[in-house]
Amino acid sequence: MDSINHQVIATLAGWLDEQLDCWLCTIVKTWGSSPRPIGSLLACNSRGEVSGSLSGGCVEEDLIEKLVGGEYAAKGPEHIRYGVRKEESDRLGLPCGGRLEVIGEPVSPSIENREYFHSILESLNTRRCIQRRLNIQTGEKSIVAVDRYQPLSIGKQYLTQYFGPRYRLLLIGAGEIAGYLGEMAQSVDFQVLVSDPRPEIIEQWPVNGATMVQGMPDDVVREHATDGFTAVITLAHDPRIDDMALMEALKGPAFHVGAIGSQRTSQTRRKRLKQLDLTEQEIGRLKAPVGLDIGSKSPPEIAISIIAELVQVRKQLHLDTLPR
Repeated sequence: MDSINHQVIATLAGWLDEQLDCWLCTIVKTWGSSPRPIGSLLACNSRGEVSGSLSGGCVEEDLIEKLVGGEYAAKGPEHIRYGVRKEESDRLGLPCGGRLEVIGEPVSPSIENREYFHSILESLNTRRCIQRRLNIQTGEKSIVAVDRYQPLSIGKQYLTQYFGPRYRLLLIGAGEIAGYLGEMAQSVDFQVLVSDPRPEIIEQWPVNGATMVQGMPDDVVREHATDGFTAVITLAHDPRIDDMALMEALKGPAFHVGAIGSQRTSQTRRKRLKQLDLTEQEIGRLKAPVGLDIGSKSPPEIAISIIAELVQVRKQLHLDTLPR
């Protein structure tokens, strides 16, 4: 789940605690150019306050006005479509050919709704994956724990959406590359942790917006790379640090494990890992040299190659969940 949707759920739960009537809107279909993907959320309350976005600002003002005014989703969930008519697209400023289909859902501050959305928020905060199902005809809703993320689906009766943990990137070795990579990763919605056992290095290379973690690499990996929504990249250039982290990461559930270095360095590293009682299958999970081969040399270029590979792998994880 991206950080914007996470914030929408958190804000909505807070509004319900204030006893405010609210609405939750979910993009369920798009056609043509669309600034926000399927599954994106927007919440608003009876005061007209808003959290999240559906179109980057094109339709939000019209939608909120009609929700608060009782024209949309007054008594139950409702399909809301934008961009069906050309004059509407021109009036609202939708991108060329863009169309949106949204499910608008009224949410009263009942005990049941407060408990429901706080349960979703708790699952997200503790990095658990859940399925949310909304009966579009009756407004009944449920949540259940699931093992993995699936794409949003909608039928005549049910909207089914999966909320998973935010993707996390654990960087082992604070340094110049970690600085560039940490900032780039946050811009594509990774939660970033940067770890190094050397306090003087941590102090020298803080990464804005990232959580800095001082500790032994194997301990840090065991504590923070605990699910399949986490990637681990070693950047320390010190085998004593990198190998300790890789030894744990390759045995764990991380969806991507990479190490910086040349082809020769990577071959030597694999030989060392064999001596640490890792299996061939575990060592085979290692992407080294990490990053797409774009001829990168400088720290910013190396960071670009690594983040491009992470986005590619993350996208493939989502594609693998689609029905065939």
